[in-house]
Amino acid sequence: MNIKLIAIGKTDNKSLQTLIDDYTKRLSFYIKFDLEIIPDIKNVKNLSESQQKEKEGELILSKLTPTDQLILLDENGKTFSSVGFSEELQKKMNSGVKTLVFVIGGPYGFSDTVYSKAQGKISLSLMTFSHQMVRLFFIEQLYRGFTILRNEPYHHQ
Repeated sequence: MNIKLIAIGKTDNKSLQTLIDDYTKRLSFYIKFDLEIIPDIKNVKNLSESQQKEKEGELILSKLTPTDQLILLDENGKTFSSVGFSEELQKKMNSGVKTLVFVIGGPYGFSDTVYSKAQGKISLSLMTFSHQMVRLFFIEQLYRGFTILRNEPYHHQ
């Protein structure tokens, strides 16, 4: 299985980017992982929230293939413990999913079209985090999930 994380806008904090790069490298020992950044939309001040979500949605959906399984990182999604998330990853691998695509939306979330194409939603927390920090937290949780599945000593109960 391959995992792809799609996010809107680049990470401009060098410290965060260094940590993201570190966990991306660690994750590569377990699974093929790609972080795909969609550039920020230009002239957003001339767009309404819904217009911006629609434009971002079109860009997100253009990155998918028909066989991809789309999971949105969404504040209203299902929450997991780290062990529960690792079990969910194992289920996806066992079910024969070729590419599992997670998406971090833009500042206003997702368009209705993106929601309609998604096969699931997960939430990292009831708290709100910056989109840049969510990338790090999510990639770390992917890494943690694979170390749990391999019974490696990274995660402690």
